[in-house]
Amino acid sequence: MLQLSEYPQPPMGAGYLSVEHDPRPTSVREARAEVRRQLERWGLADRDGDLVDTAVLLVSELATNAVRHASGRSRLTLFAAHGVLRCEVGDTGCREPRVRDTAAGAEESGRGMFLVDALARCWGCRRDGPGKTVWFELGTCGAHGCGRRQP
Repeated sequence: MLQLSEYPQPPMGAGYLSVEHDPRPTSVREARAEVRRQLERWGLADRDGDLVDTAVLLVSELATNAVRHASGRSRLTLFAAHGVLRCEVGDTGCREPRVRDTAAGAEESGRGMFLVDALARCWGCRRDGPGKTVWFELGTCGAHGCGRRQP
């Protein structure tokens, strides 16, 4: 019989982080560092290094899109509970992201949402007033198949 302790969770009261960034290229680096630091604080880095690397990569892609395609501040939000890490990047842009076919060309940009789609358990976009929030989820339990996209 499985016990709750087998599923890594952040400490009580530590499952949430929200930070605003100015629309500048250095904010992407700051977002990556904040994700890594917070997941380490929650103890998730000790249990699954791939989780941290994947979360950092995907947040970097969403933060880059916010800097490139929106003119105002962006907000990075992390939630961790019940075996799921949810990462959100909200910005003032109105254009919803889409997954491009990477085989269609050798473009240097446009692969971010392809990576999110390939690596996240699920992802989506919602309207927030004049802007939008793009989010993705990853599993945190470390068990085979946990957090992976189900067919």
